[in-house]
Amino acid sequence: MSLQAKQVRVLVLNDMEQLGRTLFRLDQGFELQFRLGPTLQGKHVHVHTNYPALGKHFDRHTFQALDWHNPTGREDDSDKFCTLDLQIAGSYQYYFGHGHEEKSGGGYIVVDPVLRAGADNHHVHLDCITIQTYLSKCLGHLDDWPDRLRVAKESGYNMIHFTPLQTLGISRSCYSLADQLSLNPEFSPPGKNYTWTEVGELVQRLKKEWNMICITDVVYNHTAANSPWIKEHPECGYNLVNSPHLRSAWVLDRAIWHMTCNMADAKYAAMGLPAQVQNEGHLNAIRDVLWGQVFPKVKLWEFFQVKIENTVEEFRTLLTEGAKPDQKKTGGKQGLKIIQDPKFRRFGNKVDMDSALETFVPHSRSPQAILEACNWLWGRLEEINKEQYQQMLHHQEQAANCIVGNVVYERLADHGPKLGPVTRKDPIVTRYFTFPFEEKSLEDDLPMMDQPDKACHFLAHNGWVMGDDPLRNFAEPGSNVYIRRELICWGDSVKLRYGNKPEDCPYLWAHMQKYTEITAKHFAGVRLDNCHSTPLHVAEHMLAAARAVRPNLYVIAELFTGSELIDNVFVNRLGITSLVRARHYLAHQRGNECRGQSRGGQAGVQYGGEPVGAFVQPSLRPLVPSIAHAMFLDVTHDNECPIQLRSAYDSLPSSAIVSMACCCSGSTRGYDEMVPHQISVVKEERFYPKWNPEAKASSPGEVNLKTGIIAGKLALNKMHQELASKGFNQVYVDQVDEDIVAVTRHCPSTHQSVVAVCRTAFHNPKHHQYRKEVPPMFIPGKIEEVVLEARIIDRQAGTYKKCEKYINGMPEYTVEIKEHIQLKDSGVVKHAGVTSKGSSEFVQEIVFERLTPGSVIAFRVSLDPKAQELVGVIRHHLIQFSPKYKPGSLPDQHTPTILETPLAQIMSKLTLGDMNMLLFRCDSEEQEDGGGCYNVPSWTSFKYGGLQGLLSVMADIRPKNDLGHPVCDNLRQGDWMIDYVSNRLLSRGGALGEVGKWFKAMFHYLKHIPRYLIPCYFDAILVGAYTTALDTTFNKMSSFVQNGSTFVKLLALGSVQMGSVGSFPALPPLSLELPDVPYRLNKDTGKKEQCCVSLAAGLPHFSSGIFRCWGRDTFISLRGLMLITGRHLEARNIILAFAGTLRHGLIPNLLGEGICARFNCRDAVWWWLQCIQDYCTLVPEGIAILHCPVVRMYPHDDSEPQAPGTPSLLTQPLCDVIHEAMTRHMQGIDFRERNAGPKIDMHMKDEGFNVVAKVHRDTGFVYGGNRFNCGTWMDKMGESDKARNKGMPATPRDGSAVEIVGLSKSVVRWLVELHKKGLFPHSSMKIHRDGKEVKVSYEEWNHKILANFEKNFYVSHDEKDPNEKQPDLVHKRGIYKDSHGASSPWCDYQLRPNFCIAMVVAPELFTVERAWKALGMAEKKLLGPLGMKTLDPDDMVYCGVYDNALDNDNYNVARGFNYHQGPEWLWPIGYFLRAKLYFAKKLGKETYEQTVYLVKSILSQHYVHLERSSWKGLPELTNENGQYCPFSCESQAWSISTVLEVLYDI
Repeated sequence: MSLQAKQVRVLVLNDMEQLGRTLFRLDQGFELQFRLGPTLQGKHVHVHTNYPALGKHFDRHTFQALDWHNPTGREDDSDKFCTLDLQIAGSYQYYFGHGHEEKSGGGYIVVDPVLRAGADNHHVHLDCITIQTYLSKCLGHLDDWPDRLRVAKESGYNMIHFTPLQTLGISRSCYSLADQLSLNPEFSPPGKNYTWTEVGELVQRLKKEWNMICITDVVYNHTAANSPWIKEHPECGYNLVNSPHLRSAWVLDRAIWHMTCNMADAKYAAMGLPAQVQNEGHLNAIRDVLWGQVFPKVKLWEFFQVKIENTVEEFRTLLTEGAKPDQKKTGGKQGLKIIQDPKFRRFGNKVDMDSALETFVPHSRSPQAILEACNWLWGRLEEINKEQYQQMLHHQEQAANCIVGNVVYERLADHGPKLGPVTRKDPIVTRYFTFPFEEKSLEDDLPMMDQPDKACHFLAHNGWVMGDDPLRNFAEPGSNVYIRRELICWGDSVKLRYGNKPEDCPYLWAHMQKYTEITAKHFAGVRLDNCHSTPLHVAEHMLAAARAVRPNLYVIAELFTGSELIDNVFVNRLGITSLVRARHYLAHQRGNECRGQSRGGQAGVQYGGEPVGAFVQPSLRPLVPSIAHAMFLDVTHDNECPIQLRSAYDSLPSSAIVSMACCCSGSTRGYDEMVPHQISVVKEERFYPKWNPEAKASSPGEVNLKTGIIAGKLALNKMHQELASKGFNQVYVDQVDEDIVAVTRHCPSTHQSVVAVCRTAFHNPKHHQYRKEVPPMFIPGKIEEVVLEARIIDRQAGTYKKCEKYINGMPEYTVEIKEHIQLKDSGVVKHAGVTSKGSSEFVQEIVFERLTPGSVIAFRVSLDPKAQELVGVIRHHLIQFSPKYKPGSLPDQHTPTILETPLAQIMSKLTLGDMNMLLFRCDSEEQEDGGGCYNVPSWTSFKYGGLQGLLSVMADIRPKNDLGHPVCDNLRQGDWMIDYVSNRLLSRGGALGEVGKWFKAMFHYLKHIPRYLIPCYFDAILVGAYTTALDTTFNKMSSFVQNGSTFVKLLALGSVQMGSVGSFPALPPLSLELPDVPYRLNKDTGKKEQCCVSLAAGLPHFSSGIFRCWGRDTFISLRGLMLITGRHLEARNIILAFAGTLRHGLIPNLLGEGICARFNCRDAVWWWLQCIQDYCTLVPEGIAILHCPVVRMYPHDDSEPQAPGTPSLLTQPLCDVIHEAMTRHMQGIDFRERNAGPKIDMHMKDEGFNVVAKVHRDTGFVYGGNRFNCGTWMDKMGESDKARNKGMPATPRDGSAVEIVGLSKSVVRWLVELHKKGLFPHSSMKIHRDGKEVKVSYEEWNHKILANFEKNFYVSHDEKDPNEKQPDLVHKRGIYKDSHGASSPWCDYQLRPNFCIAMVVAPELFTVERAWKALGMAEKKLLGPLGMKTLDPDDMVYCGVYDNALDNDNYNVARGFNYHQGPEWLWPIGYFLRAKLYFAKKLGKETYEQTVYLVKSILSQHYVHLERSSWKGLPELTNENGQYCPFSCESQAWSISTVLEVLYDI
């Protein structure tokens, strides 16, 4: 058995969802599944990705279509998915579309590389990385590198980052490269000429012998200004030939250079501007010179203006010649268009003469009129030129601000370099362009920009722009960065101009690709320098070339976009593995505020890991957005030295916080040696010291473990690597006080922890008063050892003096360190006492003695032995659910008997009725047994008493690891919830009691482990039990469910949810002669009683007591919830139980156990008869039910309900009961309800208690009711005195309701067919008519309905249709009426969804074409997101929002009067869709396929609702447009059933 199940992530695709700024990170070996969200269900969706097909090489532009897999093989393909087996590192794009939409959504996935090191080529996990940066130029000759690099090895690092190793430019900056292809010749000693081969050999040696991985930078954004190749290929940079939009900026740059020369030569001294800028007055003088001499002289606005005289003259000529505007260009629209001069010459802009001719039209051809038009144009051009002038003034104002700001930083600011006087070497500001020619006057310079052979060498420098959009190239047209002097310029580097594709600059692309390939050949990874300013398409291309050389390329970058979403764009498109994050930034933000230390402490863990006690996640789960993997450094190589900002004593605790982070960690060479200044990437020329174990503290060219904090860093690095490699991936940070941070790393399988307590020292303890008292710490568990304790101490080795040859640190500090010692030997801990916060929690109190500022102590903590054993035993028993619990498991030495049997075997003895108790039962059902659903104080109660109630909540908590949730708090605080789960089942006894014993035995262990672990393991136990229960449940159902989709299974659970056996029998007793009836002993009387499953109408309102069972609801739901799911025996029992209650030819609406039954609905009996037909059709040998005995509770209409065993009880076969119901209707039913009056209905008027149900002699239609009662499912009775609707039905639907006509037709047809086959003994009904006994045959009845249905129900498009008796009431044509013969004729013509029911049960009544158009009208007018509008929204009484609590004077809505007058009920949608499918099939393959897609699309909303619903059900109804209705049942039997029937039909 594999310990690691295949990791599968599911990405749900939603239409129009663009996720280019969402990061999805995955590991190699993961499987990624694409599944369709609700907006794409039922559509022909194609998914494409550029992840390479098997055996193919990656090409960013080559996409393959993925194949769909449908696990069920059925038309219901809601579970279909396409998959990627991720085996290759990199960034991959996907997109999807449907129909004519090629791309209607998409995004990226990033697959992390696998890094290896050592002679055994072992895997180095990304979180194990400890990296140290080296400035390559400070390493000296290649032969000396091992001695200098050994410092990294001996300090415990396993990765070295080299700044670029190429030949450097004239500035000597590490990142200004003169030649990207050649190795820096300084690395070769005299007489040798080392190449990349020797570097590669060294890198390999470090990898194999030192287990050291090496990476280096790639610099794509710029090259050194003195690069030989840029002089040969100036097209590779932004020059004045290929980028003429920079001409004005170049002119300004030259003018500012000449201003520098004048300042250096003291030419502005008389104006109060000396070369040495020292005060605010000098800054103002700079502004005066700029505005008084520089800007006016260069007249930059002229580059953007129009030559008015020439333009107007051209316009005059055109008018004189009678020219007309080209309407194809102008579109007849007025408005002057200015065309920017592509060469950006002074006054080079032109006017689009077609726009001028369209706009400035003379009133005649006379010279005077033409002159007026020309003057008009002249005036407009003056305005435009003025606008350009004003725009340039704004640019110049910003330029002046930037120049002055630069001077302030470089010459006045305390934190700046204080350059001193302005000279040609240190100009007032860095030049923006190269100028490789002899210096002359500005007047001599300017003509050169019009000489291409010279202008091509004026190349724009690179730099960065504060606050700029990193996705925009600031050197391209449209950017004003250079003219506004907003660039913080690197005067040693030329910005490279790639264009959009290799063909735009072939030499540059080829040169940089070769550079990339050399780098990837020799190094395991790259750091993308200046990543945020590197053109994305360039970096994409180069990294693809690098990965072709080295597939597992490790890519890091430091981004300064200021936005996580924009960071994600870079990470996604480039496949960046780790983003550099520095603690230095976070700690420095605080200045001297103590609160900032908290931010600094938290910084250590915000980049990775889970919270301690996190939940176990399933191996197959949704793909959720990630944050970029972090490389967390104590300082980066191009930032200020922390010792300059904080005290030297803080070096160690800050490093410890960084090392405890669950991600890459690292530093820069020099930090560990406590070099007290930034090691400049530009100016530093000294060498790093070498490693010498015997080195003296006073030796600046050598270091060893006693140097700086190296000994501490070695211990921290070893600890960091061990924590990552051994799975300590849970993290907790405790900001103990303003100076002390405690970081815990926890392993979720072994439950070992390492707790590091770090006392920071932002201020020098010699000068700052720190608190002497350190608060004690309480550490849960047993402290096994002190992993390390260390602190920075002073030593007598002299004070720091900067060495001229070597980069030396502060010799006066070293680290005092002890490793792997017992607590009693600690010099930091005063004493450790055992305390307890509960019977199951072992806690040690740590009192500190010498936790001085600048010190660190780390404890290795285990659970106490008993708790460790119990956790191991729990994990052992969880292995039956998943192999992932094997690590850390321990065999149970004293296994309780119940745990020796697998839970699946125990659960196999449960019935589906038992499963209702195990999984569901809402609060009112639980209260009927004297209990209730578990309530979490100060929160709420669970929806169910069973496991689903807990799992619905945990499903939200678990993925987020929301350990602060009230449920988790409740679990940690006590055993109440745990006991509730087991005791609830134990009290039931029997097979459920056995499951309760299993829980109790598991919980016995759970109660005695540390409380912080209880939520995690409680959830694991519940998840295992729940999934086992579901598997057992589905195995007891039909093959349709067993082999069905997840959607089918979720709906089938509705059968278990609604079908239960309560404390009191809900169904009347069945015949004692009937086989296989379930029995139990009554817990009060001890007598044997039947315990059949009954169906609740809805949860929570119709789930218990006399309001649980309703005839109509039961039999609308029975086919879907019982027959289709394979629960045939329970279905039989329900059918026969209701058969026993037949009275007056009707079955009850409200069952009331048969004793309190109300026979006040006309449709329930027809739904019952339809279910008998469905039972005979769907159940193997189901026809036998017709001969099952039925015990008649009411032998006569006026009988009192008969108790079981009464001698006068009448027993009949079901077929005779059916015949009686049919005969009574044909004879005519007319009675007054028993106990009529307020006792049974406090709202109904007296006439409403009169029940009539008959068959029309001419049409065969069943009709009945009156305007004071409501005998169909639309049964809302008015309740408001205020609105005067009390006692008035909102929807009486008297006459012949269309669904009852359809149902009766279905039953009559079926009985005719049965009789012909000899399966039903009756062919006709004997009735008394006009004083005589007559026979009416079922066949005659069948023919009458068929012959009269469309004549009386179809509303024709023919306005002269002779069948239409009341054409003045027709307001929609091509539909079927809702009723026929209503007392209010208008109601017959209302558009409602009920005709769809008739279409499904009796499709022979409908002409195919008419039916299809009527369904189209229903779709257009009635279809909602989840349900069907119960009334046409065009109807004057339509109201789509149901509010049963509202009582006002509005007759149509008060007290929910509009219950069926607009709100969208779910169950009719099932019949609508089934009707669509039936008639679509009649119309041909194409129509049917389109309908199937429609059905899938509609049902996807129900699928989503089911998945997200904490009730795991579908509601009774919604308000208009699918809005939530608080008065609806949250889960309704018929809603679930009819949707399941649609899937069965598909």
